Amino acid sequence: MEHRQRSWKRLLKQHAPLLLPAACDALTAKLIEQAGFPAYQIGGFALDGMRFGFPDMDVTRLGEKSAAVRDIVHACSLPVLVDCDDGYGDEKNVVHTVHTYDDLGASAIFIEDQKSPKKCGHMSGKEVIEPRNMASKIRAAKSARRQADELFILARTDALAVNGVDDAIRRGELYLKSGADGVYIEGPENIQQLRMIGREFKGEPLAVSILEGGGKTPWVPPSEMHAMGFNMILYPTTLLFRSTKSVLRGLTDLKNGRPMREDEAVTMMEFERIVDIAYWKTIEQRAIPLRERVRQAIDKAIKKVA
Repeated sequence: MEHRQRSWKRLLKQHAPLLLPAACDALTAKLIEQAGFPAYQIGGFALDGMRFGFPDMDVTRLGEKSAAVRDIVHACSLPVLVDCDDGYGDEKNVVHTVHTYDDLGASAIFIEDQKSPKKCGHMSGKEVIEPRNMASKIRAAKSARRQADELFILARTDALAVNGVDDAIRRGELYLKSGADGVYIEGPENIQQLRMIGREFKGEPLAVSILEGGGKTPWVPPSEMHAMGFNMILYPTTLLFRSTKSVLRGLTDLKNGRPMREDEAVTMMEFERIVDIAYWKTIEQRAIPLRERVRQAIDKAIKKVA
């Protein structure tokens, strides 16, 4: 599929680090592409919030989320990392999940070791499954790939907040041995933990998320994160929270009878460019002669019958 023009492993070699803003809908994905990013993610936090108006607390499952992912992937040609939560069950469900996103054209997925019902990795009250059970899920995910080594499988552990950083590191090492292509340690709380994790997994594909606006992990410049050892940095809330603020501001202005400020919005022409109106107009113009020929043929046939 066109979303596999560059493999995820090749992307990691070309971009140091790979910055992954979250697309919660098709328009956001198009904007990410037009802004010049080489890839993006579809994260559960943003998807649940924007698409469904829910918190990231296991309210939606594979059926709802895969339908949303299909719409987003269709609108954007960039390679995409998709949040698969806990795989939505046991090894059978993991295989079904991998098949679903592999067929939709995902370039990479991540699966976490939370115990159901899962929740946002930066929320309190999480629980994690036994490491051996997660290792079994990873092996199942690896075996389910349609093409060998094509779909990048990132194993996420949420154990840091539950059992501490040492356990999170041990789990990450086990998950790599079980066949994961990379490790994603969720929720480091300070620079010391980030440095420790980066040092332990130096040279391995290593991801972390920064939830701007209230997450546990401190914001660190991407270049410094990469120097620590992280080569994938996920930003689940950055675009979502900014968009939400803009909508609230717009609603307040409408309610108070104030016009839209030009410096806070795109114009009609700019929006039409974003959604590729020129492309669709071209298709429309090409169809006009065909419709005219069909109409003339019908008129001729009617006259002949009469």
